[in-house]
Amino acid sequence: MWSAAAARTVTPLPAASPLQQHQQRRGAWARVGNGRAASTTAARAGLWDFVGGDLVKPDMGRWLDDVEKHKSLAIYPPHEGGYEGRYLSRLSYQGYYFLDLSARGLGDPETTLTKIHPVCPPSLGRQPVARWYFPPEVDYRLSLLHPDAKGLVVWVMEAKVLSKAELQFLAILPDIRPKVRVIAECGNWRKFVWKPLKQIAGLEPDPDAEE
Repeated sequence: MWSAAAARTVTPLPAASPLQQHQQRRGAWARVGNGRAASTTAARAGLWDFVGGDLVKPDMGRWLDDVEKHKSLAIYPPHEGGYEGRYLSRLSYQGYYFLDLSARGLGDPETTLTKIHPVCPPSLGRQPVARWYFPPEVDYRLSLLHPDAKGLVVWVMEAKVLSKAELQFLAILPDIRPKVRVIAECGNWRKFVWKPLKQIAGLEPDPDAEE
């Protein structure tokens, strides 16, 4: 037990500053709202996280060779985006023109790209149901290409929502239209990678899947 004299010699704690009081209140509210104290998480970063994959292009030559060799590729860019623009620009330097499409709402790729296809605008209820006919998207663009153009690149975004049969048609489209190249965004990966679209669609054996 402390004596009264000893109790009088105890030095009181210094009062907290207004900033410390505010931080203490924020910490108390965080513990009440979350039900537990806040925890910290450490993330480890490597050298390539600071260099930037969009600035380092050691595979650009292989990219151009694979486009000419396979004619249809499935690409897997990073989630944050921006990397595919480097590869698109390099194809543009080679003399290619582009047809950008989204797989969502594309309909039947064979009908939309190579045949005269109908489009029904939305009806407001009191208007008659109309049907408009549009020319084939690919054939129409091919007819408008400059004579010096190397070809037309059909760049399909969000191709991961397409069925296997629809991917198979996109894979063989360059065989039907020799001046056409197909690039389909079939997913995402940590870095920009690509594979022949015929392997993804099951038209050719995939060496990586066999391993």
